[in-house]
Amino acid sequence: MKQDHEAEFPWWLVLLCGIGLWLFYEVWANDIYAQVLRTLLRGIGVTVMVTLIAYAGACTLGLGLALACLSRWIVLRQAARFYIEVVRGVPILVLLLYVAFAAAPALIIAVNWVVTPFGLEPWRTRDFPLIARAVIALTIAYSAFLAEVFRAGLMSVDKGQIEAAQALGLSGMQRFRLVVFPQAFRVILPPLGNDFVAMVKDSSLVSVLGVADVTQLGKVLAAGNFRYFETYNVVALVYLTMTIGLSLVLRRLEARLRGRDGR
Repeated sequence: MKQDHEAEFPWWLVLLCGIGLWLFYEVWANDIYAQVLRTLLRGIGVTVMVTLIAYAGACTLGLGLALACLSRWIVLRQAARFYIEVVRGVPILVLLLYVAFAAAPALIIAVNWVVTPFGLEPWRTRDFPLIARAVIALTIAYSAFLAEVFRAGLMSVDKGQIEAAQALGLSGMQRFRLVVFPQAFRVILPPLGNDFVAMVKDSSLVSVLGVADVTQLGKVLAAGNFRYFETYNVVALVYLTMTIGLSLVLRRLEARLRGRDGR
């Protein structure tokens, strides 16, 4: 008899909530924990902003790459595949450092080479904010992974439906918007959600650039008060609260979509 695992009572969530409540009690009752939390709250907005902007950019670029991979033009297919394989093969931390300290200065030099003949004031490297470099690096890194997610979802749509839409006289854009993407979205939603949660965690990598996110503020605070145990307990609690909350919301959304499909 097949067991319905989705109907199981989430004991893991009960245990996790118990640990979370204990940690929140410690934060409320302990002055050191409370001080750490007040400091880290200033970095939550930066973490959320970096994640949302980078993920939106990665989704847009990833969808474009997926469409290029499925293009009838071999040049587009090969160029998209080259980009995806190269970016996926480089660690995110290395890509972050490369964009911040190699690509960004090179871009400034290229821009100055273009604008200087027109009498415009040249840019300086320090005029390119580190937080913008971090967002660009995360966008590039995740776009390659999301491209494969989009490509798999688009290929999962039955070709017969596409041919039927074509027979009805729908244009290529109409077929994509009305037939292909709505069906592909149901397939790609779980991996898209997983990658979004992963980006929330990977946004902590921007701390190596000195961006004042949750991790960076925790590092600075711990270096000043030497309360590493208390500080990183609260850092972990903040990330767990964000990621588990997002995971539960995404599971709820997936369940509602399955309910609409009658599955």
